Amino acid sequence: MKGYPALLIVMLFLIACGQSNKKLPILGEREPTTKEIDGKMVTDTIYQTIPPFSFINQDSVIINNKDFDNSIYVADFFFTSCPSICPIMSKNLLKVLNKYKGNKEVKILSHSIDTKYDTPWVLKKYATKLGVNGDQWQFVHGSQESIYGIADKYMVYAKENSSAPGGFEHQGWLILIDKDKRIRGAYDGTNDEQVSQLMDDMDILLKEYH
Repeated sequence: MKGYPALLIVMLFLIACGQSNKKLPILGEREPTTKEIDGKMVTDTIYQTIPPFSFINQDSVIINNKDFDNSIYVADFFFTSCPSICPIMSKNLLKVLNKYKGNKEVKILSHSIDTKYDTPWVLKKYATKLGVNGDQWQFVHGSQESIYGIADKYMVYAKENSSAPGGFEHQGWLILIDKDKRIRGAYDGTNDEQVSQLMDDMDILLKEYH
């Protein structure tokens, strides 16, 4: 019995080490490639990444993929007049913003799929109503081709549909992107437990860079 406390300490230490070494999977398409390193042929993997983009944000400023360099970020697809899941998603993203507010390594990127109505002025009004200011959370507007095209790269389904609530149908995924523009997780933005998991995974991902 005397050895139990010491054994417990060792077990807790091993568990903590296991958690600290935990890494998130890399999602999306992957392609093996072979290259020569120090005279030896080595097989490596090229992972799917988010391609370069350029949109106009809620302040009528052009932002692009370079604005997210050296940051992990959470991306989603929504529209301001959405009568169903978008308000819940935005509320949960506020939790993410509040946890990481002021952290320059963390950003949020919300793409409007209503490319006709959601102009920068409308997006600014929406952001202000949420209490969002500064540049840590970007709400962006673009052409239908560019927005729907980038949604595919995030593995998110979005489509204009007159029979759907609000005229659009889309998935409520919150997509976690690392500093190398790779997809590291997808979470249901309407589910509190999955949003909590997202934030836990963001902590794990940030540790990979420190």
